[in-house]
Amino acid sequence: MAANNEAADIQALTDRGFSSLTGACYLLLRFENPALAKAWLRTLDITSLAQARTQRLPQVCQIAFTAAGLRLLGTEVTPEAGFDPEFIDGIAGDERRSYRLGDEGANAPAHWHWGVGEQEPHILLVLLAANTAIDSLAQDTCSAAQAAGCTIVGGNTPTTTTTPLGREPFGFADGVSQPDYDWGGTLTPGGTRDRDYRNLLAIGELLLGYPNEYGFIGDYPHADVTGRNGSYLVYRQLAQDVAGFWQWLARQAGEGAIALAERMVGRELDGDPLPGLESASIMGTDDPRNAFLFAEDPDGHVCPIGAHIRRVNPRSGDDPQGRHGFLRDLISTVGFSGTAIHDAVASARFHRLTRRGRPYGPVTVPQAAIQGPGADQETGLHFICLNANLARQFEFVQGAWAASAKFAGLAAEQDPLLGNRLPLAGAQPTNAFSYTDTGACPRTISGLPQFVTVRGGAYLFLPGLRSLAQILADR
Repeated sequence: MAANNEAADIQALTDRGFSSLTGACYLLLRFENPALAKAWLRTLDITSLAQARTQRLPQVCQIAFTAAGLRLLGTEVTPEAGFDPEFIDGIAGDERRSYRLGDEGANAPAHWHWGVGEQEPHILLVLLAANTAIDSLAQDTCSAAQAAGCTIVGGNTPTTTTTPLGREPFGFADGVSQPDYDWGGTLTPGGTRDRDYRNLLAIGELLLGYPNEYGFIGDYPHADVTGRNGSYLVYRQLAQDVAGFWQWLARQAGEGAIALAERMVGRELDGDPLPGLESASIMGTDDPRNAFLFAEDPDGHVCPIGAHIRRVNPRSGDDPQGRHGFLRDLISTVGFSGTAIHDAVASARFHRLTRRGRPYGPVTVPQAAIQGPGADQETGLHFICLNANLARQFEFVQGAWAASAKFAGLAAEQDPLLGNRLPLAGAQPTNAFSYTDTGACPRTISGLPQFVTVRGGAYLFLPGLRSLAQILADR
């Protein structure tokens, strides 16, 4: 099955981030009059992938619903209907989920600006346009929404963002490593080839209704084409303490602050791989900034094991040693080669995410952040990702890789950027970071503060356009 043939039914955000449209507004709404809201939503021009591939668009609108929003519009949202249990529960619907995702302490949903209780959204509209046009587009959309019986979620005011794209607020190049997808339907997962890491993935890792990396079509809502060509969207608003980050680095490393930051992230500021990581030929990418592996650096001497990019995409194949011919592959398969610690990370192809987020707030370069008191206005990231299976993709990456203090056999180390630093049971700390310095000496720093704080979050369903018509139909 080729998703290319369904481009007119697929929302464009699944395939592109529209970097030429530098203005954005993430509008979260609640339905006070669902019937009136339905009529208004039917008038919106939701951009399809077919349009994006054939036209130069001056603006884009994309739409996604929470489980609560779908219910109010008359859609059955149950496991029996094919929806993911995680989507049904919601990102803040279970204390155990919050614990796994690191949403405790300052990150706890009780402290969120939006996402729970009366601030739980029913719908997300992603509005994209040029910097000079985004304010009027957002204002017009807000006015129409309110006239249609919708209220704006108070903790997420519909302010627009025109922060330059390409770098996240700490100053690092962003969006460098994105998976590519088999839109033509020719990829057959499994077999010897997948002992190696690849960047090209089955389209069923992104869209519902297609074979995934396991080779089968996962559960999805079948009724009235509700699920096909849809995806699950995760939205988390993340506030970043830019001044605190760089000033802490300066206290730890002085003039080596940038070098230490690069080890924590796992890339250089401009997005290049850390020096010493050999380039590699990887299926699904020809970007030299993305063409490298960690297989030749198994102990993290070049890129630390706990570095941010190594956690969220460890570039691991089905065999940590990769392909080495029939005999060595056989020896590896039966467990007579390699070590347990070097096989402590799952194959990456089952746990990739497509990111579509954008920064917000004033831009502060590292040197200014080190010297100054920080900006008065909050800086952060509208983190948005798309995936077909919330548990196996987003929740696994966030919980087992980023938030975990025991990733890949480590101890006492959460993600150096995203960690909440709360101790584990028995008061075991999670605020360390270990690395090898430029003089090849192993180092461990303890006492990392929290640099990123969750302001809100939601799990949403991004439907195909035929599905959208069914959701918004009068019943």
